[in-house]
Amino acid sequence: MLSISHLTHVYPNGVRALDDVSLDIPAGMFGLLGPNGAGKSSLMRCLATLQVPTSGAIRFGDVDVLQDPSALRAMLGYLPQDFGVYPRVSAEEMLTHLAVLKGIAGRGERRDTVDALLRQVNLWDVRKKALAGYSGGMRQRFGIAQALIGNPKLVIVDEPTAGLDPEERNRFNNLLAEIGEHVVVILSTHIVDDVTDLCPRMAILVGGSIVETGTPRELIGRLSGRVWQSEIDKRELDTARQRHTVIATRLRGGRTAIRVLADHAPGVGFAPVEAGLEDVYFATLHQQRRDDLRKAA
Repeated sequence: MLSISHLTHVYPNGVRALDDVSLDIPAGMFGLLGPNGAGKSSLMRCLATLQVPTSGAIRFGDVDVLQDPSALRAMLGYLPQDFGVYPRVSAEEMLTHLAVLKGIAGRGERRDTVDALLRQVNLWDVRKKALAGYSGGMRQRFGIAQALIGNPKLVIVDEPTAGLDPEERNRFNNLLAEIGEHVVVILSTHIVDDVTDLCPRMAILVGGSIVETGTPRELIGRLSGRVWQSEIDKRELDTARQRHTVIATRLRGGRTAIRVLADHAPGVGFAPVEAGLEDVYFATLHQQRRDDLRKAA
């Protein structure tokens, strides 16, 4: 169990990236969903012991992470949003080097570890190829391989599928799901479908604060019977926003499809639709922005 208690982080320029964040994260896949700039990467960096928060506490099992960061590092696998590699080095050579840094001293054990990881992430056939020649998806799979060296008990992945094509994204998500059967895996992302497909538990982070937690099914259930859809001329959009709680819009063939949150039918032309996690996400962002505007007024 990873426990985060009242975590706050303020950067030297005064930006409050995290504001009293508290979460309990059990074994398995946990989704941290939020827009760009919400504070997800700041939280991941604090959890990965790359920065010390301004206040609060982090515990992983019996380890006090802020007091003993080296103890967590021995159990941690981390794939940051952007990670660098030596482009002319092969995946096999790079993983071997990283295994040495992780403390796997025996040559035989090191070779077995690297071979097993290359097969697990489906890079065995290109293990001798320079990393510079890898596609984006292959680089991400290599990133997961390096994060898994040493059999970590906590794995953190920050925006891992951003920029991947659908096939690579599916392959990568299957790999994450397999890993999440055995350890704590935190998936930080702004891609709603990744959380829907992978995570039995989740939280939504907006403006540095946790605004929703639960299972995807629970959060979707709260909107049951409250999401309505209609198609309007795009020139009517401003008027619709004044009259209704419009949580999402999408242009289709010159017409604008709008999704509205309401306890009862909003009017003629609206039909009820089944809610999804994307509706939860957009409704949460909409409410948070309204609250921020109210506070600022």
